[in-house]
Amino acid sequence: MKNLKLFLITITIITMNSCDNDDPVATTGSIRFDFTHNWDGDNVTTDDFNIIQFTNANGDPMSVSKLRYLISNIFLHKADGSSIAIDGYLLVDLSTQSTFAFVSNIPFDTYTSISFTFGFNEADNTDGFYSDLNAASWNWPEMLGGGYHFMQLEGKYLDTTVEKPYAYHMGTARVSPGVFEANHFEISIDGFTHANDAVIEIKMNIAEWFKNPYTWDLEVYNTTLMPNYDAQILMNQNGDSVFSLGEVN
Repeated sequence: MKNLKLFLITITIITMNSCDNDDPVATTGSIRFDFTHNWDGDNVTTDDFNIIQFTNANGDPMSVSKLRYLISNIFLHKADGSSIAIDGYLLVDLSTQSTFAFVSNIPFDTYTSISFTFGFNEADNTDGFYSDLNAASWNWPEMLGGGYHFMQLEGKYLDTTVEKPYAYHMGTARVSPGVFEANHFEISIDGFTHANDAVIEIKMNIAEWFKNPYTWDLEVYNTTLMPNYDAQILMNQNGDSVFSLGEVN
């Protein structure tokens, strides 16, 4: 996985066509995975940055000023238990519209679900290994376990009438000095039928990071969350309901 480039994920599928068919019917096609963002159904784009217009489940008015996160190891699963592995990773950055992955040569079939890793698993989360992520200042401090961030979500919230910052940064969880716990998690969403070149929308509801199962209190967890074990585990738990399948075109 570590030799693949960011933003372009490819796999090779060996296909066989009848040699006596001058115009063989295509058996594979491309897929573009588009990651879109919303707040409980309302689209969120860079035009919404730095405006206190959202209210979280705790009742706190808040804004979004940055959203970056890492997706890796996409799998397409079939009813017979087999799957297609799409190796690689994507740093989704809403501010630069780097929000899609393109995959070629995917067999036409019905896929019952899509799964992927949020962040890197332990095998892939190698400190300093990825030059493009290093250049993006995506590193997670060595004293906190090293490797890379899984997410950076930042903005401000209102405490009565006073604006205060929050920095919802997720990565490896530090249990104690020198003791670390992997904090990535696996996402599974609905599948689709692949019969032509397709665009698959994967939706992130940003509001879910703050409400399910833990109702996030920004007065308790706002900044300096990277070394905070409890905050890191709560982020992991709240991430389970964040993603869903959107439109398939």
